[in-house]
Amino acid sequence: MKVTSSRLIEQKKPILKQLLDRLLQTYSYASILMTDSKGKQYTISKQGISITENMFVELGYVAKVYDGESYGEYAFSHIDENEIDTIAEEVKNHVMPWAKKLPDDMKVKQYPEIPDEAYHFEKSTDYEVLPEELGDEEIVKRLGAVREKAMAQDEKIVEIKTACVYQIYHKLFLSPNKDMTQNVMWTNGMIMGLIPKGEEMKMAFDSCSGCGGMEILDDMETKIPPLVQKLNDLATSEPITPGEYDCICAPDVTGMIVHEAFGHGVEMDMFVKKRALAEKYIGEYVASPLVTMHDGAAAASETATFFFDDEGTLAQDTVIIDKGILKTGICDAQAAMALGTKPTGNGRREKNSHKAYTRMTNTFFEPGTDKVEDMIASISYGFYLENASSGMEDPKNWGIQCLVDIAREIKDGKFTGKVFSPIVLTGYVPDLLKSISMMSDECELAGTGYCGKGHKEWVKVSDGGPYIKARIRLG
Repeated sequence: MKVTSSRLIEQKKPILKQLLDRLLQTYSYASILMTDSKGKQYTISKQGISITENMFVELGYVAKVYDGESYGEYAFSHIDENEIDTIAEEVKNHVMPWAKKLPDDMKVKQYPEIPDEAYHFEKSTDYEVLPEELGDEEIVKRLGAVREKAMAQDEKIVEIKTACVYQIYHKLFLSPNKDMTQNVMWTNGMIMGLIPKGEEMKMAFDSCSGCGGMEILDDMETKIPPLVQKLNDLATSEPITPGEYDCICAPDVTGMIVHEAFGHGVEMDMFVKKRALAEKYIGEYVASPLVTMHDGAAAASETATFFFDDEGTLAQDTVIIDKGILKTGICDAQAAMALGTKPTGNGRREKNSHKAYTRMTNTFFEPGTDKVEDMIASISYGFYLENASSGMEDPKNWGIQCLVDIAREIKDGKFTGKVFSPIVLTGYVPDLLKSISMMSDECELAGTGYCGKGHKEWVKVSDGGPYIKARIRLG
């Protein structure tokens, strides 16, 4: 089934068209973005049951105008017919005159007018089970059943927390030549456990996600056996001896490397600010010839899938690295104009009251041709890395640091049964990516995470890829 349209957008659309016409009397270009969204987060733990509103829920509008030199935006949360002139006057009197208030030694950068190709459509993502039809009570009941079953697997487990979050959002974008509406729903589930190891607690988690509805709950129970295995392995884990090793990365670790290594580093608003080393390496080898990297809301069906971004650019599938060669970055409309290139559909806002930045969407490596068992068999001594937990990078110097919960020892092509934890994965991005020597024919993406821009400006993303074999510094 398709996500249905927003009645509120249908009601407000004629009024917003009037506002657009009013703005175009003064400005050569104007656009309006309307967002109407809803969503909830469900959590069950020892502390009880929690049902809260999803952090991205909002109802709001953004008007953007161009005065022949620069752009201004005005965010508002309510509009009726009798407010059209008031909003237009606010834009004219309080938004656009900002340039006149700058110090004498500061100049306004001149931008061209945004290309405004004609697109008229309404598109929706698919789902099987609508959260509102399933109901809060049934969702909580099913999450509780998963928690109880997991707790019963091992008496050493001291806590299991289950959670599920969904968002349904509707967006309307209007400009002189565009009239586009999208209706999107994403859902993700998570199961997390705690187990003692001496006087400390070890934590492991597993998750599922997708562009769809509460059918995601069907996957939750399948996550119990691997979670229990991880917890027991962590309870007997040892510290690793720091060094450089041959490693097999599970898809979640691959995804974290993709996201941190060449995700933020190719966000081209960083090119404008001269804060990303990647700008100097376009057209050069930055990875193994086995590596082809994508980003785009149209590149996969996951939690960062949509049909157009928050600036009215159509969703795309951007090939960032092609067989090891860095081809391009990803770009919002404003940065694209500053750099003289085209936007890639990556202009995203945390909410309508926030600026649009270049942001990742679905970011991943293409699969290769190798079998996982052959990859493991090729390791003389090394580790199998899984359960990526967090990461950070330095786009200006191409450094990377990621945390991984589990490293399984491999000796002579076989698992020894020994587990090491916690693991810090570090390195210089091109060295790490150029060391990739095998890639599996399997590819998985996960979209339970969020991405911040400078520890703020949160958006929903997904990342992943195949199993990879690489030479990695662990500590």
